[in-house]
Amino acid sequence: MSAGVGTSGVPMEVVREIREDPPEELEESNWPAKGGYAWVASDVCDQSSLFRWSRLLNSWLNCTPVISKGVSGDIVSLERVSAIDRVCHGQEGAAEKFFYMYMCHFSQLHIRLPFDNFTMGVLRALNVAPTQLHPNSWAYLQAFRILCESLYLEPSPYAFLYFYDTRPRRPATWLSLISRPSISRLDAFSQSFKHFKDGYFKVVVKEGGEQYFLNADGSTKFPFSWTNNPSRYKDMGVEELSSGDKEVVGMLLRFVDKLPTKGLVRVYNSVHPIIDIEGICLLLKLR
Repeated sequence: MSAGVGTSGVPMEVVREIREDPPEELEESNWPAKGGYAWVASDVCDQSSLFRWSRLLNSWLNCTPVISKGVSGDIVSLERVSAIDRVCHGQEGAAEKFFYMYMCHFSQLHIRLPFDNFTMGVLRALNVAPTQLHPNSWAYLQAFRILCESLYLEPSPYAFLYFYDTRPRRPATWLSLISRPSISRLDAFSQSFKHFKDGYFKVVVKEGGEQYFLNADGSTKFPFSWTNNPSRYKDMGVEELSSGDKEVVGMLLRFVDKLPTKGLVRVYNSVHPIIDIEGICLLLKLR
């Protein structure tokens, strides 16, 4: 679903393809659970989704944009999950490639599809699926992009990850980015995401969307499913960065004060984003 403009100039919401509930929906709870996920933490495997009902998903999508402006909504199909589907499950038996997303990704973090190269690059570098990265860490990613854009810098995955460590856990659970206290330039995201876990649904890649999500050989541009080996980062050195990444990091390290992650994320939902970005620039104090 994406926003359109009516004849009166008032934004209108356009509902994209959402498949209807299958007749056997009420019987799904009797299906056997999927096996092979002992490597995933029990609280992940035990969490079902609110969106096992297409009508509930449809209702939510009618008031929440998911697709970027100017992009056809036909690139993906947004689908319910079955009663036995879990956010950590892979592509077993799927006729079409898909990945899961949480509703908070769109309603609170203002992520839009398709992902840009920066976002996909971060997911590849971390070796995690979109739902495997904790929403609080997604907030850092969103804020970093806006910060770079306000400074006319090109955001890059490793310039971003230079400011964070990761500590993947066993069994696998949501991966969090841990700010490096001495160099972090974004403050802790204050929004609580305690109740995000049951709000996931499927994003199925359609033929018109393959160019955005798949490589020429058919492989995915980022992990579509949870992995059991997310990347571990600890005190990344400047010498590990490319010259372009060093330029970005060097500029951000000149800031004296930490910047408001929540305020930066809000720019995505602003009526006047340019004005807000200019306001952010006024807050920046260089060394």
